[in-house]
Amino acid sequence: MATLTIRQLDDQIYERLRMRAKANNRSIEAEARQVLGERLRSRSEIVGDLRTFHDEMVAKHGYLSDSTQLIRDIRDE
Repeated sequence: MATLTIRQLDDQIYERLRMRAKANNRSIEAEARQVLGERLRSRSEIVGDLRTFHDEMVAKHGYLSDSTQLIRDIRDE
């Protein structure tokens, strides 16, 4: 695995990372790895997650009907 050194990190960013690490019961280093991993996911991973979420919502709630006609009817009242 590679090693990364970050110099001149803004104090506010470091403090936010420290607080997030504490809230998640991780070291600052582990939290930085987690944040980088979350933010640098590939487009295909994100799309896959969205498709999974969509499929779960459809399975749970079904497809929602098109509300266009309902909105037109209400507007025309």
